[in-house]
Amino acid sequence: GEHMRVVSQIVRKKFLTVRTRPLLPPRDYIYPLLDKYLPPLKEGDVLMVTSKILGIHQGRCVKIEKDTREEKDALIMKEADYYIPRAQVPHEYSLTIKDNTLVASAGIDKSNGNGYYVFWPQQTNKLLRELCVYLKKKHRLKKFAVIAIDSHTLPLRHGTTGVAMGFYGLKPVKDYRGRPDIFGRKLKVTRANVVDSLASFCNFLMGESDETTPLLIVRGARFIDFANRQTYRQLFMPLTQDVFYPLLKKFHALRKNKR
Repeated sequence: GEHMRVVSQIVRKKFLTVRTRPLLPPRDYIYPLLDKYLPPLKEGDVLMVTSKILGIHQGRCVKIEKDTREEKDALIMKEADYYIPRAQVPHEYSLTIKDNTLVASAGIDKSNGNGYYVFWPQQTNKLLRELCVYLKKKHRLKKFAVIAIDSHTLPLRHGTTGVAMGFYGLKPVKDYRGRPDIFGRKLKVTRANVVDSLASFCNFLMGESDETTPLLIVRGARFIDFANRQTYRQLFMPLTQDVFYPLLKKFHALRKNKR
């Protein structure tokens, strides 16, 4: 009991959830929310932001008319970069790849949408850069980063976990290649995915039901390498080089049809 109490106190000091008023579809702006609800930020903070409020900020909302699978599927086909045909998916959700992320239904969500489908934001990293620059100037920071997160499911697992679907201001991968393991042998392939690890834990802390906590501050994390440039490409593996390519090649490419 005492051990868990101490752990809980440490978590609350390092991971500060920020409750806000709800952002309301079809459009509502994030900057007044940041100004009103964020506490003073500190050097080395990382701000976690749910993708839903970024989508609402951009007005990426469509009113639900019939609330049918056909209606949502039509929207998914417009949003997805790659997809598995509906006939091959024995589930209510469509299986898609969107913005280099394996996600159900291209990230389109209607939970807590107040009668609207809410889409993922467009040009997420550009928007996050704008937010990062704004908050660094407002709070007089040199080292600061922003990560956009959403929930998704993992193969062969019940339940959802968090995933980073955009970020700015930090290096997404911690590289341990060349360092010795506990037996003195040099590691050849080990790299730690920092942004998705943070997204998973923070998504759990922020909640997914009626908890209006779309913002969370990660404070004092020593493993963060900050960067004043776009580092998005450092995270992603080319599709054909991925260990899961034998499965991923089954996706049909919608991206080609969009150009």
